[in-house]
Amino acid sequence: MQHSKEFDIVVHGATGFTGRLVIEYLLTHSNGLRWAMGGRSASKLAAVRDEVGAPADTPLVVIDSDDAASLQALMARTRLVLTTVGPYQLYGSGLVKACAEAGVDYVDLCGEPAWMRQMIDAHQAAAQASGARIVFSCGFDSIPFDLGMLMLQGEMQQRFGSPASRVRGRVRKMKGTFSGGTAASFKATMAAAASQPGVLDLLKNPFSLTPGFTGPAQPTAHKPMVDEVLDMWVAPFVMATINTRNVHRSNFLLQHAWGADLVYDEMVITGPGDKGQAVAQAIAADKSMSGADVLQPGEGPSRAERDAGSYDVLFIGHNPAGQTCRVSVQGDRDPGYGSTSKMISQAAICLLQDVHTPGGIWTPAASMGQKLIDRLQAHAGLTFRVE
Repeated sequence: MQHSKEFDIVVHGATGFTGRLVIEYLLTHSNGLRWAMGGRSASKLAAVRDEVGAPADTPLVVIDSDDAASLQALMARTRLVLTTVGPYQLYGSGLVKACAEAGVDYVDLCGEPAWMRQMIDAHQAAAQASGARIVFSCGFDSIPFDLGMLMLQGEMQQRFGSPASRVRGRVRKMKGTFSGGTAASFKATMAAAASQPGVLDLLKNPFSLTPGFTGPAQPTAHKPMVDEVLDMWVAPFVMATINTRNVHRSNFLLQHAWGADLVYDEMVITGPGDKGQAVAQAIAADKSMSGADVLQPGEGPSRAERDAGSYDVLFIGHNPAGQTCRVSVQGDRDPGYGSTSKMISQAAICLLQDVHTPGGIWTPAASMGQKLIDRLQAHAGLTFRVE
């Protein structure tokens, strides 16, 4: 169906490292949607267009995200904005506001829970009124975890007639690097926590993204321990603070289909015995995310490194009767870039073509659910399986 807007998708940040990967992916996977490259500099956009081998007539849209008029002009031209321009707390607030008010859909790669809560409080009502679907966290944080939980709970419900009240998310394998943008977001979040009242409380609260609802106490998962279900050592997982918040928000948005008593944590499996303990302690002591030598925004691994990367996450659910089920999610590229660029692209396509979710601020699982799982398995190299 032909829409009155000029574009279906504008990729904001197309000259950045991840944005460029999104463009490369859309060249072969746009599914008939009309898309444009967006960013601050027309000359840089043109250079990237030529470097990635995009057609010479690929539309270029200059966007100044600090300028309300520039954002208004963008709203008039597109149905959805896919933005890779983080840290979102520094560069994303105006764009979310503009989309929420104009009824334009929005997907990002945000892993910044305090900012996300601020956006929910400020713009949920406007998005509901306008019909804009605002979906945060459409990359490695938090799609594999959010949708892994959705699949696990569906399986529990089907088999036993009740959801799992206790779920363990366990990273079995992760090969690849975090993006420079992820490290920058982490630093911006830490700076905000030091300077803005209330941010630290939001960061510490597992229910920071469920306004008006607080569930049971959650495991802290911030030091190495033996997981009694696996009988192996596990270590803290750096993405847990965002993923667990998104999982609780999905449950909240789904009217607590997974139970109001859900307890969920995420950790990395390091193995049995002394060796497992030593690896777990090394991971717990790692401060590389906040170090001086992290990648800068715009930097990232080579294609060979991205292609060699992968991940494998296990979800183990138990209901109060002691019945249990296991589900896993695997990705065929490095999590931070290769897989993330495919996931956010498919989330955008899914939102526009497969679902009729009403306006509001959503999670991937609550807004797109099984349709997105199907897309990711067909087109983005993810595998969801019951074990």
